Amino acid sequence: MSATAVLGAGSWGTALAVHLARADHDVRLWARDAAFVSALCSARVNERYLPAVPLPEQVRLTDSLDTAVTGAKFIVVAVPSHGVRAVVDRAAASMGPGTIVVSAAKGIEVDSLQRMSEVIAEASRHRCPVVVLSGPSFAAEVARGLPTAVLAASSNCEAARAVQESFRGRGLRLYVNDDVAGVEIGGALKNVIAIAAGCVEGLGLGHNALAALITRGLAEISRLAMAEGGRRDTLSGLSGLGDLVLTCTGDLSRNRRVGIELGRGRELDEILAGLRMVAEGVNTTRAALALGARHGIELPIAAQMQEVLDGRCSPLNAVEALMLRRQRAEADG
Repeated sequence: MSATAVLGAGSWGTALAVHLARADHDVRLWARDAAFVSALCSARVNERYLPAVPLPEQVRLTDSLDTAVTGAKFIVVAVPSHGVRAVVDRAAASMGPGTIVVSAAKGIEVDSLQRMSEVIAEASRHRCPVVVLSGPSFAAEVARGLPTAVLAASSNCEAARAVQESFRGRGLRLYVNDDVAGVEIGGALKNVIAIAAGCVEGLGLGHNALAALITRGLAEISRLAMAEGGRRDTLSGLSGLGDLVLTCTGDLSRNRRVGIELGRGRELDEILAGLRMVAEGVNTTRAALALGARHGIELPIAAQMQEVLDGRCSPLNAVEALMLRRQRAEADG
C-alpha cells in the first residue's frame, strides 16, 4: 500500500484523497485549520467542500505537514494556486528521497508568473520530480467514482508513469504527457475563458456566441502555451479542449458561475463572498495578461475579462468590444 499525502482538504484535495483510498493508497489528508480537521475526523464527511461523500477508513486527517509528508511516496499538492509556494516551502524539509510531488493546482503565480510545477520545484529546492495532474475533472464526479480521464505530465517520464500506474482506478484513467507547459497553460487559462463563457450565458447571448467564445478561447490559450514552449497538439487534448469545454459548460464550474452572475449584473466582491471555494480564473486573468505581455502575445478575451473584473467595463460592452475588433484570418497570430 502506497503512502500518499494530499495537501489541501478543499473539494479537489478531498476528492483525490477519496479516490486514492479506493485505489489502495494509505492517504494522509492535510488541512491547515486544526478545528476543521477535528470536524472532519468526527463527521468523516467534508460537509464544507464535498458533502455526501464519506471519507474511507484509509484516509487519515492531520493538521501537521510533517506528519502528512514524512515517508510519503507521493505528495499531492491540492491547495489554491496562491498558497502553493508557502505550503510546499514548509513541507520541503520532510520530503524524502524517491518522493514524487504531484501538482493538482491550476493557475499562474501572480508575482513570479511561474506555472505551478515551476513554483513547486523551486519551493521544494528541486528535491523531487514534479508531475502535473490535469484534465476535465469535476471534484464531485471523481469522488463519486464517475468515469474521468486526466493527464499525468512531467519532463521525468519515469515519474509520470509511476503516477499513471499508481493513481489509476475504476473511475480514473490517466494518460502521460511530457508537454508540461502546454498542459499547465491549458489548465490555468481555461478558467479565464470559463468566466467569459458564464458572462455569455448570464447575458442570454445564445449558443452561437458560446461556441465562438470557446473556439477563440482555445486559440488564445494555444498562443500563450506555445510561447511558453508548449505544443499545439497538447491543447487539442484533455488538458486543453477537454478541460475548456467542461469548465465553460458544466454546472459544477465555479468560474462559469462567477461569469453568469457578472452577466446578470452582480458585483464581483458580492459574488466571491458567496463562494465557498476559490474561483482560480479571477487571479489567473491578470497573471495571464502579464505573461502574454512578456511574450508579446495578444490575449483579447482575457483583456476584456480583466476590464470586467476590475469594474471598468460591463460584460455586454466587453462582448461588443470583442465583436468589433479588426477582422482577420482565422489562423492569424
